[in-house]
Amino acid sequence: MTPSSRHRHDYSLRTVWTGASRGALGAGSDYSRDLEVRVAGKIPLPASTSPAYGGDDSKHNPEDLLLAALSTCHLLSYLALAARAGLPVTAYEDNAACVVDMKDGHVRITEAALRPTVTLAAGGDVEKATKLHAQAHQICFIANSVNFPVSIEPRIVTA
Repeated sequence: MTPSSRHRHDYSLRTVWTGASRGALGAGSDYSRDLEVRVAGKIPLPASTSPAYGGDDSKHNPEDLLLAALSTCHLLSYLALAARAGLPVTAYEDNAACVVDMKDGHVRITEAALRPTVTLAAGGDVEKATKLHAQAHQICFIANSVNFPVSIEPRIVTA
């Protein structure tokens, strides 16, 4: 295995417009923005667009999914580092947020903030737990793939 191929992993999915069941599109017609993200062997993920664009607020939208990808990648990177460091993490929650705005003539995500709260067992090293967030951010391939700033604002508590 070559060094570059060892890091390569391929992923695929199907995105299906489920709103088609309401009828074909017509010029200027109101239409459903409902869809499903389907990954083989996994539960389908119902999605839509943001209500700001006529979508269903009860379903995930692309903005939710991108923010979830950032948050979960950081969480999993952090836990891997914490396990290697012997850090006694007992809980992890993230209150992530992002901003969609006009920039350079395009609507885009302009910034994101991850606000993880990590709970350590009594006697856990708070300083080490805080520093691991910077390392986790460096190895999170989702954060390394986006073109907007992602800030990390950790909070460490002990049980």
